[in-house]
Amino acid sequence: MDELLPDYVRQVRDTVNAFMEREVNPFMDEIEKSGKFPRDLVRKAGEAGIYGAVFPESVGGTNLGYIAACVVSEELARNDVRFAACNNQQGSTCPQCIYSAGTVEQVMKYVPRLLAGETIGMMSLTEAGGGSDALGAMKTTAVRDGDVYRLNGSKMWASMANETDVGVLLAKTDPSAGAKGVTAFIVEPKKYSGWTAQPIEMIGLSKALRTNAVFLDDFVVPVENRLGAEGDGFKIVMRALQPGRVTVAAKALGVARACFEDAVRYANERELRGQPIGRFQMIQSDIAEMAVAIEASRALVYKAATYMDEGLPSNRIAALAKFHASQTAKLVADKAQQIFGGYGMAAEYRVSWLKSYADLFFTGEGSANVQKIVIAEDALGYKVADRHHGRTGLRDPRRDDIADEMKAAG
Repeated sequence: MDELLPDYVRQVRDTVNAFMEREVNPFMDEIEKSGKFPRDLVRKAGEAGIYGAVFPESVGGTNLGYIAACVVSEELARNDVRFAACNNQQGSTCPQCIYSAGTVEQVMKYVPRLLAGETIGMMSLTEAGGGSDALGAMKTTAVRDGDVYRLNGSKMWASMANETDVGVLLAKTDPSAGAKGVTAFIVEPKKYSGWTAQPIEMIGLSKALRTNAVFLDDFVVPVENRLGAEGDGFKIVMRALQPGRVTVAAKALGVARACFEDAVRYANERELRGQPIGRFQMIQSDIAEMAVAIEASRALVYKAATYMDEGLPSNRIAALAKFHASQTAKLVADKAQQIFGGYGMAAEYRVSWLKSYADLFFTGEGSANVQKIVIAEDALGYKVADRHHGRTGLRDPRRDDIADEMKAAG
């Protein structure tokens, strides 16, 4: 499909690959052994413009669009998905929340530094008992106390929470109101007390870029760090998760491509009875299925990104892309591991841990079952997937609303 992409998107692909081959790929194994978060590499990625594709130049973005952002995510994951773990925190969900709902002062204070990789971002929504009903089942509370809110409770699966400088966290300001009682906050764990992040041991995933449990004990958030009004959390997080869903689908696609490329290389190198195993029909059958699934997923992911670039209703197509790409990653990783045989579980081959990331993307940014519900209810006419399109009242980074507001303010 590269031939159908605009020249500037292909240049983005080349830029990302060159960056990864020069700055990340040679060093990532040693970083993993040390377990040290690669803050300097995140900053270099920011300086290279890797995190700014969907944001306007007024906040430090490159204004290249969602297709470019998906290509960035895909190539980061294809090269080394471990480093790609912070891509959404730096260039999607976290800054998207702030850009879409923050005051001009909040946007200009936080978003440019996130995109530049100068600060480490995070978005924390899910709780241990919440799962796919993260908002309705939320127990974390935020109680106003003069000019601050005090947050109490806990969160799960908060990527980079042990490193974050600036994050977005959801808590209930009205526990009796269900999802309508949820409010979004800009949090700064290194400035205020009451924040504890505990990395979670995850088999096969990065030891340097971690997901965490977060414990909040009267954690302080100044009132000026509230995003939007009390109760706006639902629409803010939904607005950010839609593009996040597409970029995570692109990551899953990148993992599938990495597994496929490794499997093809191994099938041509590994010999059995005097010939490469790729000459055997059972291996060829697997290779063919993998190739078809990858191309189908790319078509869906790029179509979803195109809809978003054109400002078209895109929740339904985003759900299709996320579901298909996560299925593809699991299928391709599994077949690649079978092609490698026993070596597919050996640490010297990355397919052994790529399979864990395929499992991760099956769940992250909306589980496969949730995507199926969105798709099925839309198809059956029970609930139109794109019913909220254009009705949120939030900013769109592709229109550079913030620049217009700054001009209007003088």
